[in-house]
Amino acid sequence: MNEKLLITIWRDQVAPRFDLTSEVLVATVDSTGEVLHSKTVVLPNVSAEDLCHMILTEGITTLICGGIEEEYFQYLTWKKVKVIDSVIGPYDQALEFARGDRLEPGAILK
Repeated sequence: MNEKLLITIWRDQVAPRFDLTSEVLVATVDSTGEVLHSKTVVLPNVSAEDLCHMILTEGITTLICGGIEEEYFQYLTWKKVKVIDSVIGPYDQALEFARGDRLEPGAILK
């Protein structure tokens, strides 16, 4: 089964704050870890509520982000989205680790 990942990004890093994210990477990964499709999306405005809406309407199964407020974390996990938070480092490395199911909350990537 394919997994759909969303990574909040800022420049070449995982964005430090979910609520201030203006750009995201959306990637579809198959069961072997191969990226089938990826796209970068620049959001029209900075809004945690709009980002949550996008996550749900796009069918995202896993969110990778830096800091996230508890209410958004709880809401997304309640909606069955796996949240890997407090990730610091390059977003391409976060994707690489997530593809191999090796990314944990609080990971510091170099």
